[in-house]
Amino acid sequence: MVLFLFSRSLSLSISPRISKIYNLRLHSSLADKLYSHLHNNPKNPERALSLVKPKLDASCINEVLQRCSQNESQLGLRFFVWAGCQSNNRHSPYMYDRVCQLLKVRENPQVVLDVIEAYKAEKCAVNVKMFKVVLHLCREAKLVNEALSVLKKMSVFGIRADTNAYNLVISLLCENGDLVMADKLMGEMGLIDLYPDMITYVSMIKGFVRIGKLAEATRLLKVMKRTGSAPNVVVYSTLLDGVCKHGSVEQALELLSEMEKGGDCSPNVITYTSLIQGLCEKGKTVDAVFIFDKMEDSGVSPNRVTVSTLINGLCADNLLEEAYKLIDRIIVGESVSFGECYSSLVVCLLRTKKPEEAEKVFRSLLASGAKPDSLASSLMIRELCSKTRVLDGFHLYGEIEKIGCLVTLDSDIYSILLLGLCHQGYLVEAAKLARSMLGKKVRLQPTYVDEIIEHMKKFEDKELVGQFGL
Repeated sequence: MVLFLFSRSLSLSISPRISKIYNLRLHSSLADKLYSHLHNNPKNPERALSLVKPKLDASCINEVLQRCSQNESQLGLRFFVWAGCQSNNRHSPYMYDRVCQLLKVRENPQVVLDVIEAYKAEKCAVNVKMFKVVLHLCREAKLVNEALSVLKKMSVFGIRADTNAYNLVISLLCENGDLVMADKLMGEMGLIDLYPDMITYVSMIKGFVRIGKLAEATRLLKVMKRTGSAPNVVVYSTLLDGVCKHGSVEQALELLSEMEKGGDCSPNVITYTSLIQGLCEKGKTVDAVFIFDKMEDSGVSPNRVTVSTLINGLCADNLLEEAYKLIDRIIVGESVSFGECYSSLVVCLLRTKKPEEAEKVFRSLLASGAKPDSLASSLMIRELCSKTRVLDGFHLYGEIEKIGCLVTLDSDIYSILLLGLCHQGYLVEAAKLARSMLGKKVRLQPTYVDEIIEHMKKFEDKELVGQFGL
């Protein structure tokens, strides 16, 4: 019986390994076969590959590409395009990045155009799906000129580009800042009975916003409405972001009012938060508070990011009284907790160089029984250590530990605190902290290891020193 159990246990442990090895060999075998067809049929390899009818996956495709990576980039790219058109395979973003790396497409963009020319010279049977794979590749590699050339060459093969093909190129042009050509392509779509969709408009509006051309972005918004394409939250939020960076508060409020009229594009917490953040970054905190008021009036509850953004703006403008009033309002609404609000205030006060006020708030937070978050706790202890108040930092650590808030305390804070205690000769406290770190399995940061171990040699507890020395 024992022998049977041992035998069964052994077979179960070996079985997954055998299966894995079998799969690897299967992939390798298929990759060998596909590469062989490629290598032996350099002219119109797609026809030869189609005879195999393989069950493709990323591992197999990757293996074939690796074999082509040395000096057969064009063949490898043709295989990739063919594989992307098979019914049982769809390339992931990872695979597009992978082919760019293996075949050095970014360094040698001409290989993309060479493939298109090879299709033409060899009179290959091509289709719109093949061109889309090539355009997606250009998108991944940021090959603007090549993408534009590929789009124009589709008509040479008697293939009509669809909206998706145009969108790929327009998006790439917008990201590259060539809005003139992107706008030209958008106009060209209408000449061949294609119509811009939401993706087209969002790409164009984002492009105009990125370069500060708000008038053009607003013009497109009006075109959308006129042509029956109702702008959604993404469109309005993109415009609002641009207005905050390059426009006026009046424009932002006008856009927000349009959204607040209702429908499918009513502003959400992300919309309001983005607007508040943009205004705070421009030093218009009072206007940001006004937007917050409108947000509450609309029945949209703020989240932690909204609160933190607004508190940070108020602290930066030395409007501390307003910050406290804001927190009181938020706590009543219960969308963000007492502890979260005051933790955000502590962080903002420290970042705006108001350490005394931050410490006062932090200690009040502890006294109330609320739990400060990891970031507030870490930054507060770090601040005390930086002011050579290491012992105060250690005592604060003890208070935080009592209420169970040290689970996610930054690991480097432990190292900074321990080193500070050693430097200032608080060996009893240092030993206590070291034992606590061992109990929590907190590792010393490599930067501090040697110096801390050297100091710990003064400890009477040799076993503790030994454990840290491992």
